[in-house]
Amino acid sequence: MIKIMFVCHGNICRSPMAEFIMKDLVIKAGREKDFIIASSATSTEEIWGNVGNPVYPPAKRELFAHGISCEGKRAVQIKKGDYGKWDLIICMDSNNLRNLHRIFGGDPDGKIRKLMSYTQRGGDVADPWYTGDFERTYDDIYEGCEKLLETL
Repeated sequence: MIKIMFVCHGNICRSPMAEFIMKDLVIKAGREKDFIIASSATSTEEIWGNVGNPVYPPAKRELFAHGISCEGKRAVQIKKGDYGKWDLIICMDSNNLRNLHRIFGGDPDGKIRKLMSYTQRGGDVADPWYTGDFERTYDDIYEGCEKLLETL
């Protein structure tokens, strides 16, 4: 069983898109029993009390346009104690990477990677919160998840 946690800043756009794209890819590959896949945030900006906001509507629409549902997903924050629960902690950009190192106090087991590091081009996943380009973000995440799955 491979346990993967996808992480972004708020857990309402990129990391839930990655969670559900990856779940879709492993189902299509007939490998859903080999994985536990989830997503979380480095911040609490999208969490009010104990309740997180749902997936941002444009991100949800982009997933739906590709036949992928994210119904019921709500933002959650990753905590220091989560480090030991996951085999891979995959973040979307350099800021997430820095914040994860701060939250966990480092990465002694080498579990933290940027999603695009699995692709030929590397770099960060475009943040649609700022770009408004959810299609480009979907394409980045799909490519990263596809290459990640190929390595596993």
